[in-house]
Amino acid sequence: MRRFSKVLAASVLLLGAVAAPADAGRAGPAWTTAWATAPAAAVAGAEQGYAGYTIRNVVHTTTGGTTVRIHLSNRFGTQPVLMGHVTVAISAHAGGRRDGTIDRSDGAARPGSMRDVLFHGRASITVPARAEVISDPVRLRVPADHDLLVSTWTPQPSGTVTYHPAAMQDSFFSRGPDDRARHEAATSFPETTRVWHYVSGVDVSGGPGTVVALGDSITDGVTSTWGANRRWTDYLAARLAASPAPDYGVANSGISGNRVLLDSNAPNYTIYDTFGVSALSRLPWDVLERAGARTVIVFEGINDIQQTPHQTDPQQIIAGLAQISAQAKARGLRVVGATIMAWKGWRSWTPELEQVRVAVNEWIRAGGDGSLDAVADFDAATRDPADPQRLLPAYDSGDHLHPNDAGDAAMAAVVPLPKL
Repeated sequence: MRRFSKVLAASVLLLGAVAAPADAGRAGPAWTTAWATAPAAAVAGAEQGYAGYTIRNVVHTTTGGTTVRIHLSNRFGTQPVLMGHVTVAISAHAGGRRDGTIDRSDGAARPGSMRDVLFHGRASITVPARAEVISDPVRLRVPADHDLLVSTWTPQPSGTVTYHPAAMQDSFFSRGPDDRARHEAATSFPETTRVWHYVSGVDVSGGPGTVVALGDSITDGVTSTWGANRRWTDYLAARLAASPAPDYGVANSGISGNRVLLDSNAPNYTIYDTFGVSALSRLPWDVLERAGARTVIVFEGINDIQQTPHQTDPQQIIAGLAQISAQAKARGLRVVGATIMAWKGWRSWTPELEQVRVAVNEWIRAGGDGSLDAVADFDAATRDPADPQRLLPAYDSGDHLHPNDAGDAAMAAVVPLPKL
């Protein structure tokens, strides 16, 4: 149903603690982010919430651990929402894996893996409007590179429903009114949704810390293979797992259409505008508050250039990126700047706007006037040598802006792992 797939957003009070980066010779953080998404908006047409619904969100872990905790978001809620019952379980299916196999989840849980999720020892919690909550630790051995099921039962009407529009995989739900959060069978969840509702993060115990990707639709993976986990952030997690570098968790904080400087549909932004608030506005909750956050890869700016109103002054974008870096560094994070990729052939491309991209990339490649710890040159890795203003055809999804799976892999390949 369409209304179950549409939502936009406002601002929020985040009830989470950020762990300091794990430096050499020091113990790692207590928690590492195994999976994350950036809540983007409120579901249009669901202003009274989803009374009686049980939603089974399917997420895919980038790292594993022996204990897990769940983040739930009412960031774009207009009223408190009662989470009557929340569970976490290992999926009976692995999902899209690093070896290239795809075993898509259908909502069924691995037998015996279902666990109740508690909040201060209680099975239910009321999440205030514009707030997020973190669960108690749950003893469950969570594997890396595997689908996990996070189920929420909301027994009462509430305000608007917080969601992330571009999940790039199926999740499942029941309209209730019965609580099905502990049901293991897929048959208990007869309907499908293509977005994530309420859940915003999954942390696991221990681990070396988290790399956060702050980005837009390319980070969101909107042209990657559905249900395959082939975003560039997924390829990065695979590289980390196969390399001598620590197996950091990778938190994807991409929102399609997101800009550095302006909220979605500015100056007429509403909580239903799915491109979200600006990267600068959402930085605290989508990056700085991530469990175990140690490094942020900043890959934003193309939408400031190509969307209306067009930002034609590169210094404005540069100032926004520099401020993101300054705030991240003030919290002890490393900052990797990613160059903006070629986009000639996209509907809004002009030679004048192209020069804005070139100027921003020059600043990034030069180290951002000292504000960057490292550079991931996504542009150089994916452009066509015969026409550097265009994506290499082998990496082009076909729209000349977004990469395909091969392009995503090429991006991940140039992230400097020792700098993370």
